[in-house]
Amino acid sequence: MEAIYAALLGYLLGSIPFGLLLTKAAGMGDVRQIGSGNIGATNVLRTGKKGLAAATLLLDLVKGFAAVWIAGQLWGGPAMAFAAGAAVIGHCFPVWLGFKGGKGVATNAGVCFGLALPIGLSYALVWLSILAIFRISSLAGMSAVVAAAAAAPLFGYPEYFPVLAAIAGLIIYLHRANIARLMKGEEPRIGGNKT
Repeated sequence: MEAIYAALLGYLLGSIPFGLLLTKAAGMGDVRQIGSGNIGATNVLRTGKKGLAAATLLLDLVKGFAAVWIAGQLWGGPAMAFAAGAAVIGHCFPVWLGFKGGKGVATNAGVCFGLALPIGLSYALVWLSILAIFRISSLAGMSAVVAAAAAAPLFGYPEYFPVLAAIAGLIIYLHRANIARLMKGEEPRIGGNKT
């Protein structure tokens, strides 16, 4: 039952659509009607409002962290993995939006910090490094989720590898259109012209 409670908690927190809520509150309309149609920070950035994008990124990260941390406080370590996976699923498939959400990169960053600091730092280091070098959000995100899964056993947290590997698989699957554009050299760069 604790695993079920943790998963429900994670899903409910993860499914809060901060990108949509913030853009609507700022009078920018429905962020799902622009760009990729996603509710994440990268698409919010396409509104031209960097502050809104940064706030979306931070809040999506915080909800992932909060889900894992609260589950750990209430039900202990094993429940954290269930909350982690459910938080990312909630962000990607929120019931309130017809199961059409974001791609889970920022939420998974928060999840990783919630599970263990070394995993979170590995995620952040790879994410920020790839973003700085290539300026391609999708490439940075996919690299980071793989790095986090690999970091779990390397830093002594093998119990978190299965959920992080599953999350990585999900996030890479959700980026399949981005992967196709990357292979064609057509993926947009942060700060560059959209293609």
